[in-house]
Amino acid sequence: MIEAQNNFLKNAMTRKFFNITLLACALGASHSASAQTGAPVGEIKGGAWVHTATSLQGTALQADVVLPIEATGAAVFSGKLKDAPVQLKGKKVPVVVFLHGSSGLALKAIGDWQHWLARHGIASVAPDSFALPDHVTYKSPIAKSDYEKIHALRASEIAPTVQALHAYPWADLSKLVLAGTSEGAVPVARYVGNEFAARMMFAWSCETNYFVEEPRNAFAKTQPVLNIISQTDPFFSPTNSWLGNASAKGHCGDALKDNVRASVLLIPGAPHTLLNLPAARDATAGFLKAVLQH
Repeated sequence: MIEAQNNFLKNAMTRKFFNITLLACALGASHSASAQTGAPVGEIKGGAWVHTATSLQGTALQADVVLPIEATGAAVFSGKLKDAPVQLKGKKVPVVVFLHGSSGLALKAIGDWQHWLARHGIASVAPDSFALPDHVTYKSPIAKSDYEKIHALRASEIAPTVQALHAYPWADLSKLVLAGTSEGAVPVARYVGNEFAARMMFAWSCETNYFVEEPRNAFAKTQPVLNIISQTDPFFSPTNSWLGNASAKGHCGDALKDNVRASVLLIPGAPHTLLNLPAARDATAGFLKAVLQH
């Protein structure tokens, strides 16, 4: 069955990613995959749950940025937004605003993914949530009310980042894409603004579970959306014995069922961090090419 899915994925890459595509083995087997019988003990560290005006500015200015040669007119730029070029020596390029997960920007996979985007002529800006001193961290599971405070914290980082981009002439503000992984994907799913041409959510299922009080998804029916998640995601798939939703499917398919420009990709056996898996990159590249006509 996995071979058949791989063949289907290969063929699907040649079509537009504007139809919901669910690629997975039968989920029934996944319910028995977890040997856990109870939830682990959660933990919270740090005491800062809300950004200050200073830390919000820092979140944007300390964002990790990678600019393609199309934008710089020379070599790829990799650094902080505050150090990014402020004169246009190349041309305007699309920009992905990427919200990191709970591990922050220290996760090497994020930088690798940003450089991969640059090779496709796309800039990326990943705001640094940990610009907030004593930023709260956690080991799941914790109370839903505490998760919601964190989701609010992360959601507050989007607008200042978009505003900061207005100062950089290489940013094509008509071709912004909002993306995030895990913790960072929740505010992407909930965002109600109209600044972005499309959204991408990695490692989040858009469902009721231990991580949210309610999903509060805010998808426009005509906005392109891409959701990529492991079929056996350790946190949000039915393989998690403490997921908190017996009827969960482990992906955003139900949340996006009325969106004719949405795509959902389940990758069998993938880890939680899957940005750079070949299947994930192929799907992302195809989606962005169709959305940005790039």
